Formats: sequence, structure tokens, C-alpha cells
Amino acid sequence: MTDAVTYAYAVVRHDAEGLDAALAGVVGVAGKPVHLVPQGPGSDLAAVVSTVPAQDFQESALRRHLEDLDWLETVARAHHTVIEILSAHTTVLPLRLATVYLDEDRVRGALRDDAEMFTRALDRLAGHIEWGVKIYVEPRAETAGPADPAADDDVGAGRAYLRARRAQRHSRDEAHRAAGQAAERVEEIGDAVAAAHARHRVQQGELASGAGENVVNDAYLVAREKAETFRAEILRAAEGLPGIRVDVTGPWAPYSFAAQPGTEPRAPEAPDQAP
Repeated sequence: MTDAVTYAYAVVRHDAEGLDAALAGVVGVAGKPVHLVPQGPGSDLAAVVSTVPAQDFQESALRRHLEDLDWLETVARAHHTVIEILSAHTTVLPLRLATVYLDEDRVRGALRDDAEMFTRALDRLAGHIEWGVKIYVEPRAETAGPADPAADDDVGAGRAYLRARRAQRHSRDEAHRAAGQAAERVEEIGDAVAAAHARHRVQQGELASGAGENVVNDAYLVAREKAETFRAEILRAAEGLPGIRVDVTGPWAPYSFAAQPGTEPRAPEAPDQAP
């Protein structure tokens, strides 16, 4: 096994104006310089890559690292930085986090093998950006009801508790019905304006941002000329729905619409394996 392997961030068209200048001085994962690897003569496809330590991306090491949140965050931030720099200059097809190859020849081989797929994907994503849309049911402050004259005995206390529980359930049911209305409005806007829609698992625990329960976590692929119209309309989707918050994040490179067969994370191949 060599000391270094090749980490691939994305596929682009290497003839995009200003791309080489944009990548000058950019560092990626492990602090290594980023550069282009063209497929070869007769093709405008290129992969954006850097070298990374082989010991960190061998199969067993990579499995451990993917469970290390600090390591994963560092790699993800570096990966995202490269993608965002690229997306400011050209259409970019992001590859999955920790996509690695034994060397640059293997990268060129992957570009050749999947050239048609990559070309179709770049054509589909050209001129589009991604918006993230999250819907939250916000917590409501509990209000105390009037004192129950019998609340100082067991029966009165039990009745008061049951009334409070019924009120909480009613409030929660109302909030979720309102969230459903907001989701319908968002989907109507998406159907009218967006080119594609992707559903993601709702966020919980540390992954959830802000207060409230995340009940929708979707992404939309939107033409750049329609981007601000889409954002403005989505932000109005919760109007008249108390306790519902709609957040829009982005614009992003089209991560949610770039998944392609053959781009899953993989450990470096051994020198005697076939490409």
C-alpha cells in the first residue's frame, strides 16, 4: 500500500472559465492542495482531487473514522469548502464523502467508465442550485388552568392531571395538523417552481437546529433565475399557522441530487486489484 491515495471531491467540466485560478491555493482534506485530473483527450470531464494519507482511508481505519464525529466533521468541512468554491464557478457534481482511489490513473478510469452518466448528471444540474427546507413544530409554553377546588385530594389531582394531558394532546394534534398544511403549501410551491424534490430523514437530537420538533427536512433543486422567488414563497408557507416555523437553508451545491451509481465511499484498492 502506498503512503498516499487520491481523494475525489467532485466531477466538473474542466474547461469552465476561471476554474484553475479558483482552485489555486485551495486546500482540502488533510490540508493538501486541490487540483484537477482530466479524463483525457476528447473529453471535457475532470475530477477534483487531492492526496490524503493512505493509513486514514484504508477500509478498517475508514470504518473507525466514520464513527468519530470530530474526524468526520473536519473531513466534511474540508470537503464542503472545496465543493462550494467549485460551485461558485461551474456546475459541480459532488461525490460522496470519503470517495477515494488508489491513484490518479484509477480516477481517470472511473471518469472513462462512467463518462455518459457523469455527463448526463452535469447537464441536468447545470444552472441549478439546492435549497434546504425544514418545517418545525415549535414548543408552546404551558399555561396553568384555574385551580381545582378539589385538587388537594387524590381524585381532584387525578382529574386535573388528566385534563392537562388532554389539553397537551389537543395542542400537539393541532400543531401537527398545521405542520401538514405548511408541508402541503411547500410542496405546491416546489411543484410549480423547482426542477426536483428530495426527502431527507427528519433531524433529531444534536442534528436538529433551533427549537422545536423537525417534521419535514427536504431539498429542492431550483434554477438560479427562480431561486429568490422560490425562497421568498417558501418562507411565507407558515403564515397564519401559529406554532409552525419554516426554515430555508442555502443556496447549496446540489448535494441531494448528485447521487449516482458507483460514487459510494470506498477504501483504497490494493495495488494488485483490478480498477
